[in-house]
Amino acid sequence: MNGTMVLTEKWPVLGRHEQAATWLTIWTDLGRAPRTIDAYARGLAEYLLMCEREDVDPVTATRAHIAIYVRELTSRPHGRGANVVSIDSGSGLANATIQQRLVPVRLFYDFLMEEGLRESNPVGRGRYTPGRRAQAGHQRGLVPRLTKLPWIPAEQQWLRILEVARREPVRNRVMLALAYDAALRREELCSLRTDDVDPAHRTLRIRAETTKNRLERVVPYSASTGVLLSGYLAHRATVSRARGPLFLSESRRNHAQPLSLWTWSKVVRRIALTSGVERFSTHTTRHLCLTDLARMGWEVHAIASFAGHRHTDSTLQYIHLSGRDLADKLSRGMEHIHAWRIQALTAAGDDAEVSR
Repeated sequence: MNGTMVLTEKWPVLGRHEQAATWLTIWTDLGRAPRTIDAYARGLAEYLLMCEREDVDPVTATRAHIAIYVRELTSRPHGRGANVVSIDSGSGLANATIQQRLVPVRLFYDFLMEEGLRESNPVGRGRYTPGRRAQAGHQRGLVPRLTKLPWIPAEQQWLRILEVARREPVRNRVMLALAYDAALRREELCSLRTDDVDPAHRTLRIRAETTKNRLERVVPYSASTGVLLSGYLAHRATVSRARGPLFLSESRRNHAQPLSLWTWSKVVRRIALTSGVERFSTHTTRHLCLTDLARMGWEVHAIASFAGHRHTDSTLQYIHLSGRDLADKLSRGMEHIHAWRIQALTAAGDDAEVSR
């Protein structure tokens, strides 16, 4: 059973629209990551369901129909709160989630244009900055794009997390240590294999197929993490001596099987709830590491290389979060102000001498 058939079973609406199924097949054949294809399928399926409810042919849908879909996304009930009141009210779908839902719809209409079935894309590609007039030739986006800095725990919160983490099994402790030490994404961490580890040089090879942007990289880890990792490798040998996935499940149901992303997410969520730091997630350690590197004065290109960012735009948010640039500018500004005040004071003294 191919990937498209699996997706049409999960989202039957995709099978009712031939162009949608064809579009997803093309993306699958192009080798896009399974999680990317799944996200595209979900976003497009939700849009197609809206079209069916509104009795609209998606091939001929207009910007007004896209607006109906956006309205649904921004007013959808969310498990964490009531219906959204404003686009950044803290309820409903998050702004980033809404943007993600629109991506496959936009790409689907690009495909229809390439096939000669449409002359324009009703979604558009504009970005809207609140308070700034649209420039000539620049299309305003459908939804204001809100760019927020990543959340990182305060020192007391981090200490509470560590206190809980110390009571975790060695596998979970080494996973947390590597997640922070090497700034690993969840999939990169859970996909590590035994031959990705080089204990002699204390480095990890992050394979391209496990990364978000398909960039392979080699990252170091600290000596203290190396000691913890050695302890885990000895423990792992009691679970399985076979080479392969580094982190294994020790449950009765999936004993010695590769640890799943969802199992690791449950571990981190348990730590978050036990420590009382509910915002702590599988991505927090990565955010914290990159922010700490910025605080230590690493250059933006070095942080980007370490993090596996293709462009430095993503990296800059950690520079901003660390406050390093602002602190440097403040320091330079204060030096200028200090020099000016001294110059003014000495000039005032000279004037006084002349007046005598």
